[in-house]
Amino acid sequence: MPQVKRRDKTPVKDLCTRARAASLRLAAMSGKQKNRALLEIAAALERRRGEILRENRDDVKEGKAARLSGALLDRLMLDEDRIREMAAGVRKLAQLPDPVGEVVEGKRLPNGLELKKVRVPFGVVAVIYEARPNVTTDAAGLCIKTGNAVILRGGSASLHSIRMLTEVISGALIDAGFPPDAVLLIESRDRAPLRELLRMREFVDIVIPRGGEALKEFLVKNSNIPVIYAAGGNCHVYVDAGADLEKAAAITVNAKVQRPGVCNAAETLLVHKDIAPAFAPLVAGELAARGVKLFVTPEFREMAGDKAKGMEKATEEHFVTEFLDLKMAVKVVDSLDEAVEHIARYGTGHSEAIVTEDLVAARAFADRVDAACVYINASTRFTDGGQFGMGAEIGISTQKLHARGPLGLRELTSTKYVITGEGQVRT
Repeated sequence: MPQVKRRDKTPVKDLCTRARAASLRLAAMSGKQKNRALLEIAAALERRRGEILRENRDDVKEGKAARLSGALLDRLMLDEDRIREMAAGVRKLAQLPDPVGEVVEGKRLPNGLELKKVRVPFGVVAVIYEARPNVTTDAAGLCIKTGNAVILRGGSASLHSIRMLTEVISGALIDAGFPPDAVLLIESRDRAPLRELLRMREFVDIVIPRGGEALKEFLVKNSNIPVIYAAGGNCHVYVDAGADLEKAAAITVNAKVQRPGVCNAAETLLVHKDIAPAFAPLVAGELAARGVKLFVTPEFREMAGDKAKGMEKATEEHFVTEFLDLKMAVKVVDSLDEAVEHIARYGTGHSEAIVTEDLVAARAFADRVDAACVYINASTRFTDGGQFGMGAEIGISTQKLHARGPLGLRELTSTKYVITGEGQVRT
């Protein structure tokens, strides 16, 4: 199999120039050609998993030495199961319909012109992400499927892993007859090359961050290129007065514990005062049994009774923090109105949930909470392109322009109008 030379010191402008040239070739690729490239990538991931795991072990070792939290190490770590999942995700993309060329709408104008609005690739997408190596294959797969070239810039904590993953992907593209410059990596542990990339508006069409609020704010402040916010999630679960206690406890535990280091994990629990006396000891015990550290308001601590051991007083800082860890802020609220106001103040517009059997309360919450995804009686952990049946995702958009929520295949396209006439001229 072709081995791709690592280009640690390749100038950023050179990478961008090559990506733009590759994007022009990709725009002409058929769906069959793109699917073949995806299948080659999936096979290469499995075939070269030993090399990938070896590089990932170096990242994990360095992460432990740097005292990364357990949740961040979990995001960083790869194993055979996760590589199989990555390969399966790429194969699933190959099975999905190709959005490029899809006619969004069409009509015949009174003057006889045939007007069609069709989906087209962006061109060159820059994806900026942190310590999650699997984002490499998600981003590459989605961009290949949509005919976009992609420039990757991963976090320094995962540099060994993403360098190897990019090498594996580029080799697979060569095997598939694809331009290897369709997927390029900026290999750097500092932000100087990133700042340079953000000035390359001539070559790069869109920037997508996949990380926390700090990364999003840095890119928005420094980028000359449009940014689609796919950033952090300070997500909440609100347990209403009309909630089923067992259902509420199960949803809260899942939203916090199932994978605490990801953006759709819940960071704050809001509990209506009428249900709190019965719910506080139940949920406190369930969370404590799973190692969750709670930062609570005095009312909740009192209501938790003998389950209050280890709790600390919640402060403003706790409510604004995206922990990405086995930590959770808890507040007792007087009403649904107060819960909505709290979410409006502290939430990041990602995923918010209400647990209630009261249809009026559920409808009011869904109507009034401003977020990409609002859940009624379900965990926030479902905010995911794969879970939504979209295949892989490149992130969760928390803004309102272009796309909101999981950024899947259609969200990685733009549109253009194609107008066909029979010699019409405007008078």
